[in-house]
Amino acid sequence: MKVISVDNVNEALIRGVDLFQGETNYRTQESRNGITREAISPVTTVYHKPWQRVLFSKERDANPFFHLYEAIWMLAGSQDLKKLTHFNAGMANFSDEGETLNGSYGYRWRSHFKYDQLYSVVDELMEEPDSRRVVLQMWDAVDDLGSVSKDIPCNTNIYFKIRDDKLQMTVCNRSNDMIWGAYGANAVHMSVLQEYIAAELGVPMGPYYQVSDSFHVYMNNEWEKVKDLSANPFRLYGDFRYTHEHYPLCSDPKNFLLDCSNFVTSVVPPRRISGNPELIDSWPSMFGGYKNKFFPEVLIPMIRAYLAHKDRKYEKCYDFLAEIQAEDWQEACFEWIKKREFNWRNKNGS
Repeated sequence: MKVISVDNVNEALIRGVDLFQGETNYRTQESRNGITREAISPVTTVYHKPWQRVLFSKERDANPFFHLYEAIWMLAGSQDLKKLTHFNAGMANFSDEGETLNGSYGYRWRSHFKYDQLYSVVDELMEEPDSRRVVLQMWDAVDDLGSVSKDIPCNTNIYFKIRDDKLQMTVCNRSNDMIWGAYGANAVHMSVLQEYIAAELGVPMGPYYQVSDSFHVYMNNEWEKVKDLSANPFRLYGDFRYTHEHYPLCSDPKNFLLDCSNFVTSVVPPRRISGNPELIDSWPSMFGGYKNKFFPEVLIPMIRAYLAHKDRKYEKCYDFLAEIQAEDWQEACFEWIKKREFNWRNKNGS
């Protein structure tokens, strides 16, 4: 078992790239999506500061808008594909019928098993803080074992426990692509879940353990972008720095899931087809009624900036970016938008 112990996802990405540079650390493995390098044994990533979830790597160029929106979409319990494809058209490739995502974690958490597991997790830990029985389930052996669906949960179950007066979380994953999954989407989605549960319990976040059974990278263009990253000690400060003060996710934990559901329900983006959104007259309102400051002070200006970017209204886009109160998300969004504005202007001679 390989253990990658880090403060945050930025350090994890560099340590992970180092792992796959050592030929004795991986095997070459065929997969449905092409050749991979798969770690010889399972890999556990330990995040000591899981709230430092925003990836700043210019080489990786992760989409912060999609990562955060999808995390909220999960906590809302949605499996509606249309609400994601405006931010990532490629998500449509994982749908069996073009309407939903079969393996949606949030839907599995809140509806698939005919009851809301998130409330049960909180209730159990409130009742018995020392419990070792708090398991959040995503894998359904009846539906998933032997299934031909395009979307089978990769993260299968999550363990929560309170130790040293902090909420620890262990996520078990059967198949983890390091670039898009483990050190991309998963680091955001799961740490957001952990922060919500911790806030409900009134305890700080402890370590987040990600246990990846098949930990791998695809030999494709995404690997080419990051493969030269190195944990050279002369680069450590610049690569791993996270100087931003954390902006709390929950100011009113009891109403956070309701805010997530209201946001995802009221903000229904148009479907994207081949990367182009359908034409609509206007977007539904994103304002009003939120109990948690994270929505009006972070998420809503992020989404408004993204929409202005899609309309190529960059002056308005930067105005919205300036309203984002979470410094880490603001920086990541600014860098992502700036790169796309530069490419667009270069291409269009403007």
